[in-house]
Amino acid sequence: MLKEFFAPRNFLNYLLLAVPVAVVLELQHANPVAIFAASCLAIIPLAGLMGKATEHLSETLGEGVGGLLNATFGNAAELIIALMALRAGLFDVVKASITGSIIGNILLVMGLSVFAGGLKHARQKFNQTAAGMGATLLVLSAVGLIIPAIFHLLVKNHPNVKEQNLSLEIAVVLFIVYILSLIFSLKTHAHLYVGEAGLHSADEEEALGTHSWSRGKSITLLLVATALVAVMSEFLVGAVEATSKSIGLTEVFVGVILVAIIGNAAEHSTAVLMAMKNKMDLALNIAIGSSLQIALFVAPVLVFASYLMPKGPMDLLFTPMEVVAIAISAAVAALIVQDGESNWMEGVLLMAVYTILGITFYFLPV
Repeated sequence: MLKEFFAPRNFLNYLLLAVPVAVVLELQHANPVAIFAASCLAIIPLAGLMGKATEHLSETLGEGVGGLLNATFGNAAELIIALMALRAGLFDVVKASITGSIIGNILLVMGLSVFAGGLKHARQKFNQTAAGMGATLLVLSAVGLIIPAIFHLLVKNHPNVKEQNLSLEIAVVLFIVYILSLIFSLKTHAHLYVGEAGLHSADEEEALGTHSWSRGKSITLLLVATALVAVMSEFLVGAVEATSKSIGLTEVFVGVILVAIIGNAAEHSTAVLMAMKNKMDLALNIAIGSSLQIALFVAPVLVFASYLMPKGPMDLLFTPMEVVAIAISAAVAALIVQDGESNWMEGVLLMAVYTILGITFYFLPV
């Protein structure tokens, strides 16, 4: 089992050595930057294990329940990190991580996938209807996250306006749309999301690392990995402020770029592997689907959960730069998928937009 666990294709598992390192550093009250770095490295393979365990359970529990499980736990690592930040009252970091996950999945994950797949296959095709629906939902998500910022500008001179109520009600709408999108993709139009080779081919199982996992092993690893992600997230959040000041980065940049990449690293590798195997339907489903989960599920859940937190409720009021980044990402995604095929140059364009946004967030003042 250990030999398989640390096989070359599971190279990210070697980063699990960072788990005890992070624990020791935290207990010794070491340099916050070291704690932050160790926690980040530890979360990457743990998030991957959660994804693999969830994927295998999805196969063994049947299409309906399995699909729901996979959709719900698809961004569990990011949700746990955000909940820890929410409990600490770091609302700016939480919102930045939401923004970072959305633009990271659309531009970076999708860009890397399209680029890597395009290098091996001159022209790759995918289901235009499914990708188009995903892009349309992204635009809706962008609207839901942009409106509170516009509303704030319009009513900022009217102190009696209840902006928090607007955020809560928008969160309810987004969550309802998420539930309906699950019914669409898992029930009424499931055939659009299967792809040419089916849902669970041998190549996909190999890339996901789930081809030899029993249900008991999957449940055990899912529970253990979830618990460890919660602990590592606690360490990470506790070191965010000190780390940001120490290395001269804003909390927004840390949330938008660093935390978002860490939480999505495992998914990044799977999407790229699928694209290289010419399975663009699955690759795009991972990239666009993850962004939709963040916007339609994680963001509303965080708003709901914030009402139970000691620091008070969180709104959906994003900074102007975050609003622009989300809007641009949704628009670019819609342009890329409109023709039902891709090539490596489109991947370059996606990654270029992500790089430009990343540079902008880096130079953005506090």
